[in-house]
Amino acid sequence: MPAAAPISALVLAGSRPGARDPVAEAEGVAHKALVPIVGEQMLARVVDALRHAGIAQIAVSANEPEVVALATRLGCIVLPTASGPSASVATAFATLGAPMLVTTADHALLQPDWVRDFLADTPADADVAVLLAHRTAVERALPGTRRTYLRLADGGWSGCNLFLLANSRATAAIETWAAVEADRKRPWRIAARLGAGTLWCYALGRLTMAEAIARLGRRIGIIAASVPARDGLAAVDVDKPSDLKQVRSLLERP
Repeated sequence: MPAAAPISALVLAGSRPGARDPVAEAEGVAHKALVPIVGEQMLARVVDALRHAGIAQIAVSANEPEVVALATRLGCIVLPTASGPSASVATAFATLGAPMLVTTADHALLQPDWVRDFLADTPADADVAVLLAHRTAVERALPGTRRTYLRLADGGWSGCNLFLLANSRATAAIETWAAVEADRKRPWRIAARLGAGTLWCYALGRLTMAEAIARLGRRIGIIAASVPARDGLAAVDVDKPSDLKQVRSLLERP
């Protein structure tokens, strides 16, 4: 990534009204961002990793009072959550501007090197980039972990909850994300956004992850890049109690 304006970061730490989170419930806290791991709350771990990666301006999107209080103590900008993740990102992008990293409060294993490597590996001309881990890398790093993979011609890939909005053209990606959220119960509309050519390549087993991301970017008029994670652990977040157990086990190793 070329030298430009200082990079800011957004940590998504909101929750949908009425939604029940199994990790928070199992740990007896109001939000999983508050769960302690090796003596440090999850959100604090994420913020600390970003700061050690050289990110000075960090915002937290949160609506739970205890999470808001924690983010304030950590010296972060606190932004209100919106109707969904994409709307919260749009609010932050309008506030912080580009370039802006986006991650999540449950990315408990986040390491400064992962952030620096992601920025270094992102193509200089990319408007938007997403970090993804190949299944072989994930299973090599943490045998037995259960992740969700999207299988393409070059194997299975899992998201790493780390995105880069490099410039103002990234707004188109946020708008597309919002449309996908709105259509989440109408998958045919989501598929239609990919275009017939992309769907045909996928059906024939010829579509790689890099090609899929690039094609989607071209459909909305931007340059989008997938960046392979150097460490498969980057795909491990805390969605369920079993994930928390694995993460604690990893971090408690001498």
